Amino acid sequence: MGGCVSTSSRRTSGSMGRREEVSPTCCDIGFCGQKRTKRTFSDHVIALHHLPSVPNRVFTNGKSRSSCIFTQQGRKGINQDAMIVWEDFMPEDVTFCGVFDGHGPHGHLVARKVRDALPLKLLSSMNSCQSRQNGSGQTCFKGSLKAADLDKDVSAEERLISLWREAFMKSYKAMDKELRSHPNLDCFCSGSTAVTIVKQGSNLFMGYIGDSRAVMGSKDNNDLMVAIQLTVDLKPDLPREAERIKRCKGRVFALQDEPEVCRVWLPFDDAPGLAMARAFGDFCLKEYGVISMPEFSHRLLTEKDQFIVLASDGVWDVLSNEEVVEIVSLAPSRSSAARMLVDSAAREWKLKYPTSKMDDCAVVCFFLDGKMDSESDYEEQGFSSATIQSYHSGNAGESDDSCHRSEPSLQRNFTVRPSEESEGFGNGRPHPEEFEGNEDTVAGEDQNWLGLEGVTRVNSLIQLPRFSEERPNP
Repeated sequence: MGGCVSTSSRRTSGSMGRREEVSPTCCDIGFCGQKRTKRTFSDHVIALHHLPSVPNRVFTNGKSRSSCIFTQQGRKGINQDAMIVWEDFMPEDVTFCGVFDGHGPHGHLVARKVRDALPLKLLSSMNSCQSRQNGSGQTCFKGSLKAADLDKDVSAEERLISLWREAFMKSYKAMDKELRSHPNLDCFCSGSTAVTIVKQGSNLFMGYIGDSRAVMGSKDNNDLMVAIQLTVDLKPDLPREAERIKRCKGRVFALQDEPEVCRVWLPFDDAPGLAMARAFGDFCLKEYGVISMPEFSHRLLTEKDQFIVLASDGVWDVLSNEEVVEIVSLAPSRSSAARMLVDSAAREWKLKYPTSKMDDCAVVCFFLDGKMDSESDYEEQGFSSATIQSYHSGNAGESDDSCHRSEPSLQRNFTVRPSEESEGFGNGRPHPEEFEGNEDTVAGEDQNWLGLEGVTRVNSLIQLPRFSEERPNP
């Protein structure tokens, strides 16, 4: 599988703006170990300092060939959510999607930095892993395996999964390292979640940290739409997460006025009260159990699988998996699905928590058959570029009229299936850095944990630590 990051020069138009035709640019990340005389990966990265002009990369409110995305600012200040869909991420039907939810004073900057840099690091890590395997004489990997060849090619599929696992682990680690050393971005008490997926043919690879979530809409044997949760909300009260944090001298407990929200606290101060167990940034807690190592999982898609929804916790705090899947499936057009979902979440915030400040919401709706409505269908629903406020940074303006549309009637005919078994931690060690090399399988008892339905109606951070970056002597 040759390595063109952008293989399409077609013109795509939507509310996120029109892209002009751009010549394809190739990089040396071939899956067959073929020598390329075109531009190298490093050459391509240099060219990507103009990321907004990269073809088939959508990061503001709008749509692409196979997806629609939308974000809306909440009532807590600047929109700290970011999102991206990058089609033609690699050739042979490879698409990258991600949602990032920032927190802390500079959370919006962290989320945008991760949105822009993490996909490039994933490409670089995949290139490195592939070069090593190609050098050892491995064969070409395809994104989809035919059933007839499944037995003889199972080892190839396992190698493909291993490659993506390693690429996700390395890229997340490199991303956090870059944030720590960034000269102009203070991530000491700021950070971001990440839920990222790569679709390669019929294979779906997922890497995630924090409490943003991915859910898939699929049809069961009775042709009814069901919600399948693909990721686990990595909250501090998950048993394996809490155990790791406590072994690293961090504290995990909930405040009296919000007993349902467990948080991570420094061992010597009631701060910062981080409401997640893994995140980019948040370096004040990195020595006390909070890590940036992602959970990784793989799923083989079938023809029954219809779409995937990635969203920040502003959506999941007020809508269930089933409600989200139903809203998307009943949207009047695919292009309007993401905004319909955000509008529904905004209404639910006002109804369920009228005294709480609505959180930012960001949604990516990725349709697995690769089809999208025409532009005319999109504009007929009132979602033309004139009606969608978006900034070059990918953040939508706050709007009070986002709730004026009527929500489709909900038919309560859903079932929830357990999420795929994800990678986790086995026996813990005293330093969080050492956990990043352990990829033991999560115990089955975690699969039905309350983290799947966790609700947070307050900020991810309670307060900033009342000390400098230099820790006191023990």
